[in-house]
Amino acid sequence: MTSGPDLPAEEEPNSPKAGAAGSAAETQRFEVAEEQQGERLDVFLADHLSEASRVRIRRGIDAGEAKVAGTARKPAYRLKLGQLVEFKLPPPQAEGPEPEPIEVSVLYEDDAIAVVDKLPGMVVHPAKGNWSGTLASALVHHFGQLSQQGGPTRPGIVHRLDRDTSGVMVVAKTDQAHQRLAEQFQARSVKKEYLALVTGCPDRDRDLIDHPIGAHPSQREKKALRSDHSTSRSAQTFYEVEQRFQGVSLVRAFPKTGRTHQIRLHLVSIRCPVLCDKLYGGRSQLTLGELRSISRRKQLGAEMPDNTVLLERQALHAHTLSFAHPLSGEPMQIIAPVPDDIKGLIEILNETN
Repeated sequence: MTSGPDLPAEEEPNSPKAGAAGSAAETQRFEVAEEQQGERLDVFLADHLSEASRVRIRRGIDAGEAKVAGTARKPAYRLKLGQLVEFKLPPPQAEGPEPEPIEVSVLYEDDAIAVVDKLPGMVVHPAKGNWSGTLASALVHHFGQLSQQGGPTRPGIVHRLDRDTSGVMVVAKTDQAHQRLAEQFQARSVKKEYLALVTGCPDRDRDLIDHPIGAHPSQREKKALRSDHSTSRSAQTFYEVEQRFQGVSLVRAFPKTGRTHQIRLHLVSIRCPVLCDKLYGGRSQLTLGELRSISRRKQLGAEMPDNTVLLERQALHAHTLSFAHPLSGEPMQIIAPVPDDIKGLIEILNETN
């Protein structure tokens, strides 16, 4: 879920491009081992140079800096046992994420801001293990000039969504716009509405969940509901049940604060975890057979087999974002359409509801 302008401490914002995996002037040599024969050249180099981005490695290969047995090869070249691979890592193009031609769904744009619909599965900005394929790289390629107030690895990024959460995000093109948007997030005047499909049915039609969130006591990638720790911070989410199915509910969530994983944790606290939330719900995908079991309705999707995969990410979507335009002050309300995977699941649930 969104975190607001105060980004979580567990993320590692440092760019890998300074000194990553060796000097740009140094030719590195690797011999193809038995378990590596048949690998693509680009995959082989990415495995050996894990601290360098795949984009940077690909740029070196395209420039002829990857030689196998003395001959420059293409990224898809298949390696043979015992071959010597020589590679010179190119210098970084610039500090910050490298532009990548990734499609961006733009919901609104003017000279100061853009509002985009983030795809599920996309990390917002570069961090350890995710140097390429990020929304930040897509934004730099698509828009060019973006605000730098968030730091060199986060151009234009004012707030975030989790990797597997889809939906609406506002992006700042200028530092002035960024500052004024950040102030709105800080003042909690930005209104956010999420749609979530959850396991089970909440006891109440609507309620305010008020549980502080802090660091998990043992797992770094998780957060926890706790009020007795130095990392604990207040967190409030109002929710209302939009639709009840057998074993599943469609919920609208309105976070009042912007803590990492807030909506997901708060829904767990009422025993209704977000569907396919691997981290907090224990399930990474949902098949039709599993849905039939959860809902106790074997007639669901009668024409499809049990092993049909309906969902492969957490069923959480940032649906609406309301804020004041950072320059004109005009009220803005931007809606991101419900994505096909969540929409399709709701349609199946509605078949015999």
